[in-house]
Amino acid sequence: MIRPRLLSLLAAALLTLSVPAGAQTPVKFSLDWRFETPNSGFLVALDKGFYKAEGLDVTIDPGNGSVDGINRVASGSYNLAMADVNSLVRFRDNPANPQIKAVFMVMNSPAFAVTSLKKSGIAKPKDLEGRLVGAPAADGAYANWAAFIKASGVDASKVRIENVGFPVREPMLMQGKVDAIVGFAYSAIPSLQANGIKPEDISVMYMRDFGLELFGNALLVGPQFLKDNPDTVRKFIRASIRGFMEVANNPAEGMASVLKRNPVTTEAAEKARLSMFMNDNFFTSEIKANGVGFVDPARLARSIDQIGESFKFTNKPRPDDFYTDAFLPPRAERQVPAAIAARRY
Repeated sequence: MIRPRLLSLLAAALLTLSVPAGAQTPVKFSLDWRFETPNSGFLVALDKGFYKAEGLDVTIDPGNGSVDGINRVASGSYNLAMADVNSLVRFRDNPANPQIKAVFMVMNSPAFAVTSLKKSGIAKPKDLEGRLVGAPAADGAYANWAAFIKASGVDASKVRIENVGFPVREPMLMQGKVDAIVGFAYSAIPSLQANGIKPEDISVMYMRDFGLELFGNALLVGPQFLKDNPDTVRKFIRASIRGFMEVANNPAEGMASVLKRNPVTTEAAEKARLSMFMNDNFFTSEIKANGVGFVDPARLARSIDQIGESFKFTNKPRPDDFYTDAFLPPRAERQVPAAIAARRY
């Protein structure tokens, strides 16, 4: 009797053999940030031949932040990129900008958070009043600061903001030079822990828990590439979802794909990062109920209004201006198995 796991491997092998080497379509893809476990689904899809099985020759490069991917796609230097979808909304407000679209919402819930040390006494948003907060100007989380402040009832005039660089953000918090920092939780927390801060000494406020309905990072594609290569986009998304499900089934594979590419990280940091990403950003209740990549249209529309709290629209985009689900696999292929839905990572 052939076991299901073996059948899966044989099917993947046959798919790969069915695509002639010369038929591989080159795809240049940019991540939003470094090689870290929140992006491990893409790396596993590459390492295990899922893209190759779809006839794609994919190159994956690290990124420089959750906004930079928009510029990489807009310039044409990359075919596809991961980036903050809320920043894409702002970008699409200008009708002169390329009509980039999000085609796969990877993070149903963003990792936007305000992190502090518990000894500071910052336990709720109002506690930020009278405090100094460090935030990189180019950070996707900070781009939504005004919306968070309004939704949580904080007096913005009572909070001081200091523009800090990504490399010094966590060190400044540890040194007491700022009272709190803004950023992605799965970046801030592992960094603090790697420098000796105990988990029980860290306080995290996810912005989504205080009224924000925003989504997170998504897969973006430029208009010309989307028009000329619709099947390539579909194949890339299908293989990527397969990669993330593979990581869900075997987290060690995801960490291995990261660690061999990123010599400055550690297994402990990536394990913590992957846990937060899977539990808090990827497998949300909406995704468990509706499948990977699901987007609630009403929530997406409300998110545009919230973005307007920190950005003055001149040509306010509609959801279908910047997002489409037309390139996702059928829902049956994106459903989350019960065993994964019940798991905590």
